[in-house]
Amino acid sequence: MKFVFASYVYSPGFTDPHAWIKHIGFYLGTLEALAVTDTVISIEQIDYEGEAVNNGVKYYFKRYSNHERRFPSKLHRFIRSLSPDVVVIQGLHFPLQIIQLRLMLSPHVKIIVQNHAEQPFTGIKKQLQRIADRGVHAYMFASKPMGLRWVQKGNLASAKKLHEVMEVSSDFKVINKEIAQSKTAVAGQPVFLWVGRLNANKDPLTAVRAFLQYASVQPLAKLYMIYQTDELLEDILIELAKHPSQKNNIKLIGQVPHADLLYWYNSADYIISCSFYEGSGTALCEAMSCGCIPIVTAIDSFKMITDNGKCGMLFEPGDAGGVLTALIQTQQIDTSAKREYTLAHYKATLSFNAIASRFREIATTLLSV
Repeated sequence: MKFVFASYVYSPGFTDPHAWIKHIGFYLGTLEALAVTDTVISIEQIDYEGEAVNNGVKYYFKRYSNHERRFPSKLHRFIRSLSPDVVVIQGLHFPLQIIQLRLMLSPHVKIIVQNHAEQPFTGIKKQLQRIADRGVHAYMFASKPMGLRWVQKGNLASAKKLHEVMEVSSDFKVINKEIAQSKTAVAGQPVFLWVGRLNANKDPLTAVRAFLQYASVQPLAKLYMIYQTDELLEDILIELAKHPSQKNNIKLIGQVPHADLLYWYNSADYIISCSFYEGSGTALCEAMSCGCIPIVTAIDSFKMITDNGKCGMLFEPGDAGGVLTALIQTQQIDTSAKREYTLAHYKATLSFNAIASRFREIATTLLSV
């Protein structure tokens, strides 16, 4: 089969194609795994024009004006010239463009659209999504219930087109824990890790409040917090100041280079996330690829990623008591068995090879109709 992946999003500031490929590696690994057996082409829009081949994937870099991205006849003619069997469009927020794409392509070409945390439109844009839906053969959501909400709201006509497929994966792997901890200087029994922004959606305060209580009964436990933005940092510092005996159990690390996360994930026993909403869960997936046991909110994407909590423990968003209960439960679980289950689930469902297999399976079924 020949797959063409494309997006209507322009990413300014990138002039080096190989730097761009490295930048979105958490997504491109799926294309590379798919390219082992199929022809895979990706069309990227950055501040560069040209071609490149990387790990079996052919890249075409294009630059279009704002008007040309809104009415992308040039892009669509180029896609048609590639004679694809399947076209995969990134994002559900481009119904006008997808309507035009369907009119441009041969009827036998299948269109798949992959969700990246977009929410259903309302008003006239909702009507455009309903029209575009007629020409789309399949939708990929990190969790099927996320797609069902689009059907329930009337933006998509049928649940039959919905498929549960993780949107990103991880380049990381398990390494020796002692080597990892020699890089991070992590110490604790056990070690918990937070990776994410310090904003209201990520809800770090719930994690901090619960962990401070947990540290009073498990004083050797440590929580390390890595964060890219610090919106709620002052609130966290205030919370820590209220608990002078336990505040040293939480280490505020801040930003680290993405490549160094390999050592942090492999230094930790557990990964904590308190998000109210996620389109998927990149940090959670990366942590699980290194064997971290998840303690996360029971939101749709996390339930899928953790095999409905079988890999670790789930709690309701905003529930510090639920986090505390999960933390206390870590003292009773078989961590070795849970870690092995987590790694097995990651390999079978969340890895690049697993995602590529789902793409191939869905496309094969569509083309057989």
